[in-house]
Amino acid sequence: MNVHTRNIRLFSVGSQTLTGVGDARGLGWLGRVLAKTHAPDLIIESYPLVFPNETTEQLSERWEPEILPRLAKDETENRMIIAVPHDPMATAGSSARARLHLANILDRAAQHNLSTFVVGPTPAQDPDMNAHLAQLNAAYQDVAERRGVTYIDALTDLVNHQNFNEDVMINEGLPGQAAYGLIAWLVLNRGWFEWLGIADPSIHG
Repeated sequence: MNVHTRNIRLFSVGSQTLTGVGDARGLGWLGRVLAKTHAPDLIIESYPLVFPNETTEQLSERWEPEILPRLAKDETENRMIIAVPHDPMATAGSSARARLHLANILDRAAQHNLSTFVVGPTPAQDPDMNAHLAQLNAAYQDVAERRGVTYIDALTDLVNHQNFNEDVMINEGLPGQAAYGLIAWLVLNRGWFEWLGIADPSIHG
């Protein structure tokens, strides 16, 4: 390996929006973010490890057996994105329990020297679900910020965003290109480059 090259092994777990489902271009928000992430001598290996319709409780139980065997053992950096999934209202439990699941993930990741970045839940098409997600979003954000972990609030700015909601509505409940682009914008402009420790190429050329 070139001693001047910085290598990052990037794992992503949680919401199936990480896979770009519903996106005609197949990029999703993560693909769009990575496409705009450039720095001299930086190589990012991206490994999405998504389980469809997973709850936060299931995620908290699954991620370690999935990721630990894949961690780089050399000077390559290991990093993980957690895209918090939508827990069904019937099984979501209290916000205290949801907090605990995310806290456990972040605390165990820290024990493995795995740097984390959290993207909160995106809006649903149901007002009651969105009210529930707002409570969870606040709880998740508090958990992350208490641990010094970057948290992207993907709910507050998008829940009443006309373009986001229209895109999801015409795409049978899934984000399309416009919706994924909006999520990617939030990620790129609210801490992504700082988390990676690189300059924003759109600002610095």
